[in-house]
Amino acid sequence: MVARSGGRPHRLFGLAVPGGRLVTAVHRGPVSGSTSRTRMRANGYGLSIRKALLALVATVSLAGMVDLAAVAPASAQSFTYNPRPPRPAPPKAANDGQMLVQATEVDYDYNNSRVSAVGNVQLFYNGTSVEADRVIYDQKTKRLHAEGNIRMTDAEGKITYAEILDLSDDYRDGFVDSLRVDTADQTRMAATRADRSSGNYTVFENGVYTACAPCKDDPKKPPLWQVKGARIIHDQQEKMLYFETAQLEFFGVPIAYMPYFSTPDPTVKRKTGFLMPGFTSYTAFGYGVEVPFYWAIAPDMDATFSPRITSKQGVLFQAEFRQRLMDGAYQVRVYGIDQLNPGNFAGQPGDRQFRGGIETKGQFALNDKWVWGWDGVLLSDYYFMSDYRLSAYRDPLGSFLNLPTDALSQLYLTGVGNRSFFDARTMYWLSFSGNQQQVPVVYPVIDYSNVLNYPIFGGEVSYKTNFVNLTRNDAAFDPITTTANTNSLCTTTSADPLARTPSQCLLRGFPGTYTRLTAEAQWRKSYTDPFGEIWTPFAILRADAINSDVSNQPGVSNYLPVGNTQAFRLMPTVGLEYRYPFINVQPWGSTTIEPIAQVIIRPNETYAGKLPNEDAQSMVFDTTNLFSVDKFSGYDRVEGGGRANVGVQATTQFDKGGAVKVLFGQSYQLFGMNSYAVQDTINTGLDSGLDKPRSDYVASVAYSPNSTYTFSVRSRMDEQTWNVQRFEAEGRANFNRWSVSMMYGNYAPQPELGYLTRREGILTSGSIKVATNWVVTGSARWDLEANKINQYVLGAGYVDDCFVLAANYVTSYSYSAGTTPPVLSHAFMFQIGLRTLATSTGSSSSAGFQ
Repeated sequence: MVARSGGRPHRLFGLAVPGGRLVTAVHRGPVSGSTSRTRMRANGYGLSIRKALLALVATVSLAGMVDLAAVAPASAQSFTYNPRPPRPAPPKAANDGQMLVQATEVDYDYNNSRVSAVGNVQLFYNGTSVEADRVIYDQKTKRLHAEGNIRMTDAEGKITYAEILDLSDDYRDGFVDSLRVDTADQTRMAATRADRSSGNYTVFENGVYTACAPCKDDPKKPPLWQVKGARIIHDQQEKMLYFETAQLEFFGVPIAYMPYFSTPDPTVKRKTGFLMPGFTSYTAFGYGVEVPFYWAIAPDMDATFSPRITSKQGVLFQAEFRQRLMDGAYQVRVYGIDQLNPGNFAGQPGDRQFRGGIETKGQFALNDKWVWGWDGVLLSDYYFMSDYRLSAYRDPLGSFLNLPTDALSQLYLTGVGNRSFFDARTMYWLSFSGNQQQVPVVYPVIDYSNVLNYPIFGGEVSYKTNFVNLTRNDAAFDPITTTANTNSLCTTTSADPLARTPSQCLLRGFPGTYTRLTAEAQWRKSYTDPFGEIWTPFAILRADAINSDVSNQPGVSNYLPVGNTQAFRLMPTVGLEYRYPFINVQPWGSTTIEPIAQVIIRPNETYAGKLPNEDAQSMVFDTTNLFSVDKFSGYDRVEGGGRANVGVQATTQFDKGGAVKVLFGQSYQLFGMNSYAVQDTINTGLDSGLDKPRSDYVASVAYSPNSTYTFSVRSRMDEQTWNVQRFEAEGRANFNRWSVSMMYGNYAPQPELGYLTRREGILTSGSIKVATNWVVTGSARWDLEANKINQYVLGAGYVDDCFVLAANYVTSYSYSAGTTPPVLSHAFMFQIGLRTLATSTGSSSSAGFQ
């Protein structure tokens, strides 16, 4: 002991305890005491002090018992508190097994065998700090007592507050008064008292829990939601929280009372137990309630059982199994129902007692570049998913309105290199409309592309290949006109085959087997001459080997040669692209005007219109593909003949922000046969604007004055009359509190493709933040030709860091050919979620003729 007199009296005591031995004890300032209280001088008490202080650090972490929880002065039993300003966080101590204690004074009471640290007590041990006004260790009772502004911060950032703490020195039993806990995951808990027993159970008396942060403007204001319980019991071994006599409050107002409920503590990411129920309704099965049960089988696998109790058809059993392995994961979902009233589906595929299905998917990594996986769906009948509104049948909105027509089953292998790509897959589409025989089976389709890492003749060389083999049982015809006669002619197998002609029907899919192998290599080089002109010569060689075996079904011979056909198609291409940018700089910004010309020389397309077309059925000509060497969307068609693509592009950049980009151009058939004027099984290219020597004009304008507004216009005009054949205008605005978008479309008739009348409509969507956390959204699609809104969505929601409340209403019309009236469908969806506790959803949908 060192005593130094003189100056202002002060005391500082520090001790480091390695292996339980007192290493240093330094006291400065006047010495005072009595015969019954004397300052510690010897090493003999080091072990006891270390045990006591270690007990404090380890057990005061009642926050560790509740990795949930929240905060508020427990005495108020609410989160309406004004917390004491925290002391500056002390520096983390090195994990060296030593404990550092700092206090204004450390005394030893010899008569009562007590060691006390008094005044601004701070303990540091293995990254954890504990602060208190006073810490006392009683050697007789082996109890450690801390009191006054207790604050503990552990290595994970969890903060525990208390006023009184009393624990045994083996930190198995004890109590804490006025407990508050802040965790790193923003959950908070408070209690008037917490008792710990058997080293495992902690009981919080008059506990309060929330995952909501206190109001910044008014910390005394109740949080959005909180759960109060007469007792909250935490079982550390089971990692469960049990609430007794609990009530759920919103903004301090009780809205639900629960005599008992339990939930895993937030340290648990997976825990066996019941999940929040869900509610749904639909005409086919009535009202339904799902009560999911989650089973955490092992760290790498789990299962969920979700029986749906329906009012009309009984219990629909649903189960999902998931497993994650070292190199990937997979899941299997099964459905089954023994229908109580199959007669409700009389005349439909659902008129059977047992119905069910299986969904599965998985993906595994072979290494850092290769993955393989699968998706699969198998059903007892193709209406099962739609009748019970199951997952594979949902549209992106989850509304079951824009319903998919099929579900894909596939097996795939994909590899990605630095400049290469490989993908191989087999695909089977399960039709939800019952036209399974008209859906192709692809086995397989293989794509490979690569760009060489070294130049050849100073240019970049790339190549790609595509292989496909598919088969289809029955021909798939689509009507060109919308009359009932034509619709029946094209869809009924008993119709007169001679009447099925390209002027009445489109052969969307041929019956038989089709195999094609395509290989293409390309060389391209760009250079700039002294005048700033950019020249890009290119050369392409493509070869296709094709075998088609077309079944002689009614009407098919009017479109394709039936029987077996082998074909070899070679398409060499050379071309040159020219660009000459002119740049003008002004005080307000810069403008670049760039004339672009492209000349392509190649022979005619061989076998044009005489081979099946499965993957090049879409054709939209606009500025996005004006300078594409081949404007077909797939490999089954290839552009032939000499062609020139010309246009001018202008871009203006404003110094104060914003830009305008304009592109205008046209395409010319220079010589040879125009591939887009050749009729194939679905008339791809006809009525596209490219099916004449001089194409329609295409133009686009995009304007962004700033990050708030975006405007764009796309148009195609007849090259002789300048009549608008295709026009789209879109505008978007995003502000701090609201956003809106609108798209207008106007499309001329395309009788060769089955569109006999002009199509015109508006699609709008918007959202507004009506309050800090409240958002209202809506969208609508207005068919101007029919003068009817055929789909709209209305929604509202509240979202913050601890609570989600959302509701959506969706309605849509489905139109059919002929005189069949449109079908009006409705869906209402509701979701509520309390962070760390539960999320519940509900939906209701119906359909009927208008």
